[in-house]
Amino acid sequence: MMQANKLILLFIMMLLFQSCFKEDEMVSPHPRGDVKTDTIPMMDNYLYQVYFNLDSAKIVRSNVKTSFDLGFECRSTGWHIILNSSNFMKVADLGQVTFGQSFDTAGVKLRFDKSDGNPDSTAIGAWFSITGNDTISNNHVYAISRGLDELGNPLGLYQVIFDSLKNNTYYFRYAPLKGGSVSAGAVSKDPLVNYQFFSLKTGTVMPVEPPKLAYDLLFTQYTTLLFTDQGIPYPYLVTGVLINRYQVEVAVDSSDGFLSISREKAMAMNFTKSLDAVGYDWKYYNFDTGVYTLRPNLYYIIRNGSGYYFKLRFVGFYNKDGLKGYPIIEYQLL
Repeated sequence: MMQANKLILLFIMMLLFQSCFKEDEMVSPHPRGDVKTDTIPMMDNYLYQVYFNLDSAKIVRSNVKTSFDLGFECRSTGWHIILNSSNFMKVADLGQVTFGQSFDTAGVKLRFDKSDGNPDSTAIGAWFSITGNDTISNNHVYAISRGLDELGNPLGLYQVIFDSLKNNTYYFRYAPLKGGSVSAGAVSKDPLVNYQFFSLKTGTVMPVEPPKLAYDLLFTQYTTLLFTDQGIPYPYLVTGVLINRYQVEVAVDSSDGFLSISREKAMAMNFTKSLDAVGYDWKYYNFDTGVYTLRPNLYYIIRNGSGYYFKLRFVGFYNKDGLKGYPIIEYQLL
């Protein structure tokens, strides 16, 4: 009798487990989040850079775009030094000349960082040689244009020599390009961020970028390469979105309707890690109306560092008072 009861109990448990599995299989795919809308306050003259987190639907940090000049890579094996492209910064390698004397940039080729974020395409480039465990300067002097402020005024010219990278700290010297007092700078790596940023004007490390796991998108101006109707390339300052270079990827879609983009469709798309994958051309300046106009049917699929997929589109660029510089995004967790 006891054996029979055990068999009956086992049979009931099997039916319960089986019914649970059938119920799980019957659950149909569904959106994992509501459609959300947010306005990003870059301000009328694009004064602010704004870091945004899609998971929390919050602005993580904002900073005045003119508050820094140089970025120093923080990966354990990193050595790259980047420019603040939001200010239209440029640099020229003057070679092994006497640091601290007066220089002129006439006839010198000034370069800028590529907007795709390729670390092998930085304007400063490889500034060193390797000696043991240390990175030692090539003793080249770099002429640096700090670019333009939000009103288009020049921010000044500097000369910089990068001396070394030792024990995870960058050491360098800088002075006005026309000569003058020489200052020493030092920037230590912080493994929590992609880059540490430094201001030549104030001589301080600036807390610009949030922790690399804390944001997905950066709304900012940045320098990119455009082409004339004759195919001639020229650098230009644009306003748009860069992605977090750490574990964020983007796919672009213009064939499906925004509401019809599912997680399954998103997973089958081709993704890129180019910083400017979202970029600036989701809008264009309409000379007939004198305002920026959004491009219809252009959507972005973002796979962030948390492994989630979001679909995103732009639905505005002006605030309620008609001022530009307030991108309005509509997005949904898939």
